[in-house]
Amino acid sequence: MMNTARKVEQKPSIQTMPKKVLRKRSSAFTLGEKVIAAVFAAFVCFASLHIITAQAEIYSTNKEIQQLESDIVAMENVNNDLTIQVSQMSTYERVWEKAKELGLSLNDSNVKVVQQP
Repeated sequence: MMNTARKVEQKPSIQTMPKKVLRKRSSAFTLGEKVIAAVFAAFVCFASLHIITAQAEIYSTNKEIQQLESDIVAMENVNNDLTIQVSQMSTYERVWEKAKELGLSLNDSNVKVVQQP
């Protein structure tokens, strides 16, 4: 029995700490993939900015066109009103009244009839 005890004493148990293996952290993406993703993201941002700018220009142009169309309609209404006013003021009776107010008289020998086209 002694041998067994002696063997235990002779071989004391030495606990060794396991060495920590330092692994190099590798990301899921390579540098090339990251560069490609960054370029793609920049392109998407640039394209979206370009589209938004174009839409803003289209909107402002359409707004200007609508404003011009409303101005044209207003001017056509004014022109129509003025045409009606000219036709009312150029009647024979009104011309004759204005002539009397200014002291003019009708002399049949001086009257010339002009045909309208």
